[in-house]
Amino acid sequence: MNGFSPKLTRRHFGAILAGGAFTLAAPAVLRADTGPRLVVIGGGFGGASAARFARINYPDVNVTLIEPYDHFVTCPYGNLILGGKRELPQITHSYDGLRARGVNVVQNWAKDIDPVAKQVTLADDTQIAYDKLIVSPGIALRWDAIEGYDEAAAEIFPHAWMGGDGSQITTLRRQLEALPEGGVVGLATPPNPFRCPPGPYERISMIAHHLKHHNPTAKILAFDAKDGFSKHGLFQDGWAELYGDMIEWIPASQDGTIVEVDPQEKVFISEFGERHKVDVGNVIPPQYAAAIARDTGLTNDGGWVPVDPLTFAAETAPDIHVIGDANIGSPMPKSGYVANSTAKQAVASAIADLRGESPPADPVYFNTCYSHVGEDYGISVAAIFRVNEEDGIFETPDSGGVSPRGPLSELAHNRRREAEYADAWYDSITKDMFS
Repeated sequence: MNGFSPKLTRRHFGAILAGGAFTLAAPAVLRADTGPRLVVIGGGFGGASAARFARINYPDVNVTLIEPYDHFVTCPYGNLILGGKRELPQITHSYDGLRARGVNVVQNWAKDIDPVAKQVTLADDTQIAYDKLIVSPGIALRWDAIEGYDEAAAEIFPHAWMGGDGSQITTLRRQLEALPEGGVVGLATPPNPFRCPPGPYERISMIAHHLKHHNPTAKILAFDAKDGFSKHGLFQDGWAELYGDMIEWIPASQDGTIVEVDPQEKVFISEFGERHKVDVGNVIPPQYAAAIARDTGLTNDGGWVPVDPLTFAAETAPDIHVIGDANIGSPMPKSGYVANSTAKQAVASAIADLRGESPPADPVYFNTCYSHVGEDYGISVAAIFRVNEEDGIFETPDSGGVSPRGPLSELAHNRRREAEYADAWYDSITKDMFS
């Protein structure tokens, strides 16, 4: 989600091929003294994992990580801040561990990629040369997708869907704490595809957890641009058991698609023109790949990057490997675990290509998405993915599944253990990224 410039003029890849669109007057060029040069854009779940994996497994490779923020605030576990179960420092991670391993961490925005000259241009016009480039820029929000919702509106109706400096999630938390007694919280959830499919529903759960203890007469209106979602039945079971009728989920077929907002009047307007007054609004708009992927011409018309399912090389630029939320990796979800898992295959494939070798065959990609529904109440979905020539990426049959359904009286131990597993997963994956 980081390492890219959010505001750039779109340029098609063909224009880059046609002739030196990135020529600058005497720019500084950073080059490694010896060994292959692997540059990584974006220090999130994909990029940090790639940089660490490369340093550990390929000590002869010079690894540079370009990331504008000096710390990384994870979107996973951000929802727990809303539920009062975490504080911002607990989901904020330093890049010092990567520096200690020998990664050259460059704190700057990457604003341009020249796939012909194999150079990344930074916001200060410094150029960094590469032999292979890993791009893990995350998502951008489609500000034009919901009428009235732009960056200014996000200060009133926060999206809290990109870590950044953590200000969006803390703003939403403060708004919940100031909610009038019996007030209404409105959430607008986007159509597929989007980052972290179970995320909005864990968010609903954690907001309800907070309200149950601090404002039990409040109401949550959860508007959805879909008629179903990840772990649908499990979430709704938990909502009924823990929160009674506090949560009203409104699917697309029941006019749940929000097409316009009025932040000043604090109104959500649905597809059929219904106006819903809210006291606190959380708008998660539709998404696409971050600007640098789009401006380099890596994306398709839908705004996501088609990649080779074996190597994650971009279809339009074989020396650029795109990982994480920005690529098209379906049926794999856009999740932190998938970004971490596929980062390693992308790095191994990139280095193999530099050495004139074939990429690692028969890769296995993992995903587990844990969600907190309430106190000592966790649920999960898990799957294993493989690759073949006929299907590309496919889910291995009988490789995973979801948590069992049933009354809490029978499954309390299971729900408690899954919450513990979720915490252990978070600790483990962030160590695998940053230590």
